[in-house]
Amino acid sequence: MSVGVILVAAGQGTRLGADRPKALVPLHGEPIVTHALRGVLACPGLSSVVVVAPPGCVDELDALSAGALAASGASCPVQVVPGGADRAASVARGLRSLPQEAGIVLVHDAARALVPPEVFERVVHAVRSGHMAVVPGLPVTDTVKTVAADDRGELLVTSTLPRASLRAVQTPQGFLRATLERAHADATDAATDDAGMVEQVGGWVHVVDGDPRAMKITTPHDLEVASLWLGPRGVSP
Repeated sequence: MSVGVILVAAGQGTRLGADRPKALVPLHGEPIVTHALRGVLACPGLSSVVVVAPPGCVDELDALSAGALAASGASCPVQVVPGGADRAASVARGLRSLPQEAGIVLVHDAARALVPPEVFERVVHAVRSGHMAVVPGLPVTDTVKTVAADDRGELLVTSTLPRASLRAVQTPQGFLRATLERAHADATDAATDDAGMVEQVGGWVHVVDGDPRAMKITTPHDLEVASLWLGPRGVSP
């Protein structure tokens, strides 16, 4: 089965405090989405890419995608479509735009711009090995507690979660196409990622090793950390 990638680049990046959508914010002199496309276009077995763009930015993302494709030497088509009202709607638009021959679908956040090729490889390999849904994840090192407000509005700890059973989940997330289509058709509750939608409809989600470089750029501090990962030459180690 060939691999299609939906690159979600439709976020406005409010918490980043920039004057443009997050995908267009510069990182080491290039837009975040250009870095993300560099990783996507190195994905094994890649047959097609759909970039989901912020409203009003389709032409700009189209030009950036064409430049990244030419620089990569890859031969797969890259299409840019406008995003929807929320993440789920944006992914659904990307899924409808992927050619039917893409039997494995990766959903990737442009905000995780520095994901190394081996993470893509692990996710694709796990789907090819028989898993219907796959996510990369890292062990949680902080102690995580659930909290609730008391009658004065102050937060109190209600429980401490066992760290051994926790993972910080990243993207790209990989799916058999039929699994992802069913999740988008049948899930009824809001989910923060596509794997969560698969869980809602009773699917099993397999976990592979993630990578610290797959951090999500959300705040100005994250942008600084990503710049440090790139180093003085602008290349991720």
